[in-house]
Amino acid sequence: MSEQDHKETIYDWIGGAETLRRIVETFYPKVQIDPLLSPLFPEDILPVMEKQYLFLTQFLGGPSLYSDQYGHPMMRARHMPFPITNAHAQAWLNCMEQALVEVGLPKDLREIMIQRLSAPANHFVNTN
Repeated sequence: MSEQDHKETIYDWIGGAETLRRIVETFYPKVQIDPLLSPLFPEDILPVMEKQYLFLTQFLGGPSLYSDQYGHPMMRARHMPFPITNAHAQAWLNCMEQALVEVGLPKDLREIMIQRLSAPANHFVNTN
C-alpha cells in the first residue's frame, strides 16, 4: 500500500496503540468507582480492559484486533444481558471524557472521540 492509499484514522490521530492503551487503563478505574456503572462490571476488570482495547483499536480505525480474536463484535448483542439506561450510557461517556482529559488528548481529539463513541454507547441502551 502506498502512503497516499493510507487514510488517516482516529486511531492514528490519537497516537495509536500506546495512547489507546493509556486511555483504557485510565478509563476503567473510573468505571469501577462509578456508582451506576460499577455493578455492571466484574471485579476482575483486566479481561474487560483487554477486550475494550482490542475493540477500540478496531473501532477507531486501527488493526482488526477484536474481530481477529473474537469474530464480529456484535456489541449490542453482547451488552443485552445487562440493563443499560440512558443514564448508564452518559456515565460511560463521562468516564471516557475524564480519561481522555487525564491522558492529555487535545480538546479537538477528545470531541471527535466522544462523538464517535456516543453512537454505540446510546445504541446499547436497552432499558428505560
